[in-house]
Amino acid sequence: MTRCSDNDEQSDDEAEKPNKNQKKRSKGEKHVSFPPDEKIVSGFAEHMNTDRKVDSCITLTEVMVAYQQSCSRHQVQPREHILQQLQGVCVGGSVKCLDLKGERLDHRSCEALEVILKSLHFDFINLQAAQLEENGAASLLDMILYYESTTHLDISDNSSMGTSCWRALAHLIKQSVRLSRLDVCNVPVVDYPAQSLSRALLTSRLTVLHLHNAQLSGMPLYTLVGALKSNKTLQELHLTNNLLNSYQDALQLGDLLRYNTTLLTMELSNNSVADAGLEELCDGLSQQTAGLKVLLLRNNQITATGMVHLAKALPELKVLQVLDLGENLLGNEGVQVIREPLMVNCSLLQLGLARANITCEGAVALAEFLAESRQIQQLDLRQNEVKVGGLMALCLALRINRSLACLDLDHILPQEQDEFLMETQTRFQSEILQRCLANASHSRHAAETSETLPSEAGGQADSMTRA
Repeated sequence: MTRCSDNDEQSDDEAEKPNKNQKKRSKGEKHVSFPPDEKIVSGFAEHMNTDRKVDSCITLTEVMVAYQQSCSRHQVQPREHILQQLQGVCVGGSVKCLDLKGERLDHRSCEALEVILKSLHFDFINLQAAQLEENGAASLLDMILYYESTTHLDISDNSSMGTSCWRALAHLIKQSVRLSRLDVCNVPVVDYPAQSLSRALLTSRLTVLHLHNAQLSGMPLYTLVGALKSNKTLQELHLTNNLLNSYQDALQLGDLLRYNTTLLTMELSNNSVADAGLEELCDGLSQQTAGLKVLLLRNNQITATGMVHLAKALPELKVLQVLDLGENLLGNEGVQVIREPLMVNCSLLQLGLARANITCEGAVALAEFLAESRQIQQLDLRQNEVKVGGLMALCLALRINRSLACLDLDHILPQEQDEFLMETQTRFQSEILQRCLANASHSRHAAETSETLPSEAGGQADSMTRA
């Protein structure tokens, strides 16, 4: 509202004094007065249309000219990198990317971008390391929301983001109908940022969230999990390099798995979940009848002791399809612990054991599992000391197995000393590859057949009905 001056207040008081010629109003009589016409409206707010569409009639040349004119109005130089990107797009549809990575975007530079954001829709806007200033960042995020400019936004490596920027980002997350993926990596998400992000996730439409190296351990993770327990849209949560520990943090994540059944992928690689933390995660997974399908736990200080907890959970898992335990010191002992539970499990399709300190003994145990399995499709054994003995066992298992379509081994295997063993090693590796390819071909053919049969059966049923 417009603040009145003293003179205005005085004139209003004089206007309200009764005229001598006017009759004195009776006590209790109602009186309505209006301000002068020019003072009735003190401002206006434009209604935000969430279904706003780009102008399909505008030409690419007009967009470029409009951007250059906007830069002139805001007294900034047009970015040559942006003009080059505009030359390769088709106006009227969705554009693949607006890459502003590493561009220094102050407030005026952000304002100049509005003509582009309102003319084009992007699949991806990259603001990584854009050195965003506080006011400029908030303004730019407001524009992205207003024009629904993108489905994927990366605002990583902008450590100078302040309160107003986080407030604008939270508003974007809550209100946008197009934004489905957000990357906020290498940025501290603590205190107010953690609170504002968590509140926004209660009602957001995001399906993918990347928060790598965001200092989430402790209270920030507790706040985030509290919101995600009731979230019904997020499908992928990526939390690598957050120093997540095996106590409070793993407890929170296990609790999340008990309550949330819409989250399909959880990436926790390069943390410190360890054996005790794996127990919490396994407990949460065991209670799921729907939910997490992909769990990535590379480099988490997990040992053979942790495999005891996994062995208890594997027979009960009904949903988990992909499990990556690479870069953990499981050793042959850890593989032996989960060998039989893997045979009983009916959900796991992909198992990652790269760089897990496995030798031929562990490979033989895995071969026994492969010979019994009817659903495993991919096994990663790269960067392990698997030589001729282990390769022979895997090769023999694949003569029985019909599901494994990919067995990842090092292109250059650990070398045997004997020339004959080296030749045998190469022969086994070649046979493993061929049998995996045959299984993959068989699986594709079976899938195509299963798709064809229902339609044929439906046609026969229609014929019988007509008859």
